[in-house]
Amino acid sequence: MKKALLLPLCLLALTGLHAQEIAKKEDEKLGIYRETPAKINNLVHTKLDARFDYNNAWLNGKVWITLQPHFYPTDSLTLDAKGMDIKTVALSSAGRNNPLKYRYDGQKLFIQLNKTYTNKEKYTVYVEYTAKPNELKVQGSAAITDAKGLYFINPKGEEKNKPTQIWTQGETEATSVWCPTIDNPAQKTTQEIMMTVPAKYVTLSNGKLVSQKNNTDGTRTDHWKMDLPHAPYLFFMGVGDYAVIKDNYKGKEVSYYVEKEYAPVAKRIFGHTPEMMAFFGKVTGIEYPWAKYAQIVGRDYVSGAMENTTATLHQESAQQDARELVDGNRWEDVIAHELFHHWFGDYVTTESWSNLTLNESFADYSETLWNEYKYGKDAGAATSYAAMEGYLANPENASKNLVRFHYHDKEDMFDAVSYQKGGRILHMLRNYLGDSAFFKSLNKYLTENRFKAAEAHQLRLAFEEISGKDLNWFFNQWYFGSGHPKLEITYNYNDAAGTATVYVQQKQEGDKVFQLPMAIDVYEGGKKTRYQVMVKNNIDSFQFSYKKRPDLINVDADKVLLAEKKDNKTVEQFAYQYKNAGNYLDRREAIEYAAEQQGNTVAQSILMQAMKDPYHGLRSLALQSLDLKNGTIKTAAEKTIAELAAKDPKSTVRAKAIEILAAYDNEAYTPIFKAGLNDSSYSVAGASLSAIMERDNTSAVEAAKKMLAQPVKGSLVPAITNIAAKNNLSEATAPINEAFGKMPLSQEKLELLGPYAKLLASSSDAAQVKTGVFHIVKFREGIPAQYRTQIDPYINNMILQSIQQAWQKNTSAEAKELVEFIQAARSGEKKGF
Repeated sequence: MKKALLLPLCLLALTGLHAQEIAKKEDEKLGIYRETPAKINNLVHTKLDARFDYNNAWLNGKVWITLQPHFYPTDSLTLDAKGMDIKTVALSSAGRNNPLKYRYDGQKLFIQLNKTYTNKEKYTVYVEYTAKPNELKVQGSAAITDAKGLYFINPKGEEKNKPTQIWTQGETEATSVWCPTIDNPAQKTTQEIMMTVPAKYVTLSNGKLVSQKNNTDGTRTDHWKMDLPHAPYLFFMGVGDYAVIKDNYKGKEVSYYVEKEYAPVAKRIFGHTPEMMAFFGKVTGIEYPWAKYAQIVGRDYVSGAMENTTATLHQESAQQDARELVDGNRWEDVIAHELFHHWFGDYVTTESWSNLTLNESFADYSETLWNEYKYGKDAGAATSYAAMEGYLANPENASKNLVRFHYHDKEDMFDAVSYQKGGRILHMLRNYLGDSAFFKSLNKYLTENRFKAAEAHQLRLAFEEISGKDLNWFFNQWYFGSGHPKLEITYNYNDAAGTATVYVQQKQEGDKVFQLPMAIDVYEGGKKTRYQVMVKNNIDSFQFSYKKRPDLINVDADKVLLAEKKDNKTVEQFAYQYKNAGNYLDRREAIEYAAEQQGNTVAQSILMQAMKDPYHGLRSLALQSLDLKNGTIKTAAEKTIAELAAKDPKSTVRAKAIEILAAYDNEAYTPIFKAGLNDSSYSVAGASLSAIMERDNTSAVEAAKKMLAQPVKGSLVPAITNIAAKNNLSEATAPINEAFGKMPLSQEKLELLGPYAKLLASSSDAAQVKTGVFHIVKFREGIPAQYRTQIDPYINNMILQSIQQAWQKNTSAEAKELVEFIQAARSGEKKGF
């Protein structure tokens, strides 16, 4: 699972979140030990016949579930079956269904078997039922915003420009909304699903498509079969009018299900998948283990993406047009994340949600591994650093163990601890053990636990057996403990004695002291000497001899520690670090230090160099760090900024440079901005349009009007919205509505609300304004409840109210109806939705 909610939204609502965390700490549910569910009966095989009622958004199902007692004899079976109408429960044997006694409470189906079965015997239970997902009261999480399992998207075709689709979302325990099962991750079952759908649609499920049968009523029945066992939360059904683009990996089908307009670019979006399969097979020592791999895009998906075995589901943001892809495939990390789950999560599954990090930390870390392999060491390090920042951004994360046996709700496990912190812990372990031992350990863990469920101790034992090292200290500290170190690093040089002393002080709250293996590099006379040390006290000191005072002592030289650090180097030492230490974080630390010291000439030189850094991300960082209020900086940087704006090979760097170049009052740069309007990159075109607006509003309006004839996406959306709002361009309302409606939940969308509301307030088209209000409310409602404390008042009392007040001045009947609609939207009523 890849979370959809982006970090900045979490930060915006941090005050509200903190209050809710305190409330949870007082909740008695936190005192409950979340044990792995006992295994009484084990799933063996699940066979489902699914037929869809589009008018009612129901599934009419027949399921045959083959089971076997785990160890002790039993004469009963409990299945998870949420919100269903149960019609028949029977024992299926020799082609006959013999009724069984049962009790159903709306959540669980308690079945009395016909006899006591031993663990040597299998039996098959038949259940006929109707699933009604839209009538079930459920609650999602920050990662998965809804939990009704089965989703009918525009089932009656009433929403214009939206396809009719069906898709499922099983994690955490929502498969049991549409298929009775034992819905916990420690269960594994083979599977067959028959889906009967209108013949015009294609289907997707786990495993391989083994047959298709055309029916006389205009429907078709597709039979999908999964011969290898997997957990129920990974069951999947997808239905829709898709283009299916075929690819392959070593004779296995690889396919991409996209809306038809994206068929020409499907391989540009997903086309690295076969190479990823080869790479992940190489690093784990296990070839992709499943029969096929398909990826499908679903409208209105409730998360980022989901690793359903052999059939990953992505939210619609995965679909990008050719111009968007010029700036880079924003979904590539997600594609890697979900694919790696097919080893960590699908092949070997966490046995309980307490151990969720066994799934998610590896998927998170796959993004670092892939970027490092495909795009170089800097790209991998940048990915890892961004993930660490995601964890550190919320102080509440430091209070949570990685493996948690106490939590308020299982959904709470889907957080930056299970994901980003877990990934950084794997990064540290890889550095400590070395690549060979690390990856051989992964192979051992996967091999010994294949098609089974596992817990963190089994991972530890695999690492210990391969490396020969006792790792209890590491796992107790990082997996079964909480927090991270806060380090202050200071230096003392004694030239008379020829000794340098490095002091590492741990300053985190509480009495926990971390044990931290790390490298320290000492640079003396152009030569680097590496020392391996172990920090394990509140204050540790390490002494090094020298003949000439070192130019730099670089603590945590590999830059792998999950920690907050205050490193008391001089600006000269940071300048040396930027030039000579070489790692992405070595250079980033120097840039960030220089950004705070821009009155210093050495710091200025760091920033000037960094604008030409070989890694595009650091060039962008240097650009956005420039203080153009400093006349020296502004003058010294101008030529380089102009060169980057015109010629940088990376479109995102060109866009950032154009954005900054707009601050220079120099007509010589106007040709760069005008040329940028026609750039294939939305980022460059959007930055250029904004730059022109600051200099020549009339030209900007003309350019914006021309752009409205083409898709408005990416950075063009805020640029055109700002121009349209400023100049009352009512013709922009419809395309901006469409663009805003398609934007994912993000900080960018939140920041767009102001100019978007101004545009809607100035528009004369009540129908389009109503559509815009609908999009704003949908955005509001899409934010998980725990983050809405701060956002709801802003949207209701500022954004929507400003539109309402503008239209209250209009006395027409349609204006009055619109004002009532907005008032209902602000109050949370469902009127008009």
